[in-house]
Formats: sequence, C-alpha cells, structure tokens
Amino acid sequence: MTNRNLGFIIKDQNPLILSAHISVQHACQHMWSRRVGAVLITDDKGLLTGIFTGRDAVRTLGEDREPRSTPLAAVMTAKPDTIDPEATAIDALRMMSDGGYRHLPIVVEGKILGIVSRGDFRGLELDRLEEETGLWEKLG
Repeated sequence: MTNRNLGFIIKDQNPLILSAHISVQHACQHMWSRRVGAVLITDDKGLLTGIFTGRDAVRTLGEDREPRSTPLAAVMTAKPDTIDPEATAIDALRMMSDGGYRHLPIVVEGKILGIVSRGDFRGLELDRLEEETGLWEKLG
C-alpha cells in the first residue's frame, strides 16, 4: 500500500506533548523514556505552538545553553508546518522533504491528533518519493 491516509498511520498514537515552560533537560528525559524524536509544544488551551526535536536539543547544546534552565519556548521551532489527517503518506513525505525536517504534526484547527516521522513510512512510500524527486531533477 503506497498511499496510506495519515489518520490511519496515527490512529493509536499517544504523542509526547509538553508545555513551552518545561526545560530542555526535562523534555529530553521524556523523549528518551518514550523513545521518540520530537515533542509537541502546546499553549494553555492545548493548541499546537511549536515542536522540539533531537536536532533542537543538539543545537541547544552546541550554542552552550544550559539544558536545566533553558525552557522549550526559547529553542523550539515555533508555528511548525502541519498536515491534515486526511492527507496521504506521500503528501507528508513531500512536505518533510521540501521543508528539510523529519517530523510533521497532524493537526486539525490547532488540535493535535498525532505526529509522523520519516520512520513511520514504508519502503514503497519512500521509493515513490525518490522516484518523484528523481523525475523532477531530470526535468529541471
């Protein structure tokens, strides 16, 4: 199956969601214990305001910030791109490829339903993206 619906992919998911006031260290501890590569950040109403990934953690350390005292709000990617649960796997892969990121929140009207990463997609879906990319490179 090469065109799975994102709602199907995330149907039983329980994404890691934290407040922007949480420290980088605390977020990394949660990421480690849950074995996930990203945290979705919400406001007081539960609406998505940002995303914090392993790349952000590395950047935080590289900038010599103190992880115990640095809040996620200071280092997260604010207003990340999102995608609708009715979109397909290839739609998500295209967005991630075009945007240069590996995690994509699934959101409807600001409400978080889940998140996908490149690892959630199967060989045929990845192969299709590579075929499309190769075609565009030949045409360009």
